[in-house]
Formats: sequence, structure tokens, C-alpha cells
Amino acid sequence: QVQVVESGGGLVQPGGSLRLSCTASGNIFSINAMGWFRQTPGKQRDLVAFITSAGSTNYAASVKGRFTISRDNAKNTVYLQMNSLKPEDTAVYYCSVDAIRRYWGQGTQVTVSS
Repeated sequence: QVQVVESGGGLVQPGGSLRLSCTASGNIFSINAMGWFRQTPGKQRDLVAFITSAGSTNYAASVKGRFTISRDNAKNTVYLQMNSLKPEDTAVYYCSVDAIRRYWGQGTQVTVSS
């Protein structure tokens, strides 16, 4: 049994910041990449950022320079620091954990609005 739990979503004004966290626990070994995706109603789930076990990162063009992904391998935890948030960043954010297969979190709502 593997659990992936996200936290840190909420309501923030444009230009504000939020930090998302995601921890994987249970029977999970040799985690490879960890990442964040986001989804709005009626649209597909899109990659926001991912980070490999070696620390290499990749970002969607729309968030590059504003978002930073990091991870703590000892804690099986990945973070997403989101700065200079825009209304178009509003979405449900999902954590992904790649091990023997991809595991997903339940999602956390991020709303950017004045």
C-alpha cells in the first residue's frame, strides 16, 4: 500500500506565494522522478515541474522563473514553491511519484484571485 499526500493549497491574491508539499509513504522503494501536475475543469492534466532522484529539474514554460521544485529524498517528499502567482495558475495540483509505477496524490486546490 502506497500513500501520496499533498498539502499547502489555498486561496492567494495575485502576486502572492504558496508552497505545496507532497510525501509518499508505505511500500514504496527506489523513487525516481517526483513531480507536480495541474488540471482545470474540462482540460487535461498538464505537467508543471518534475525533479529526478539526482536533482535534475524541468519546468513548464508558463511557470519557469516563478516556481521552484525541490525534494528531500530522506523524507520521500517533494515541494513546489510558487511565487508571483497569477489567476491562470488556478487549478487542482496533483503530486506524482514515479517508482515501480506512477502514483498520484488526491490533489490540492490552488486559487489565485483578488
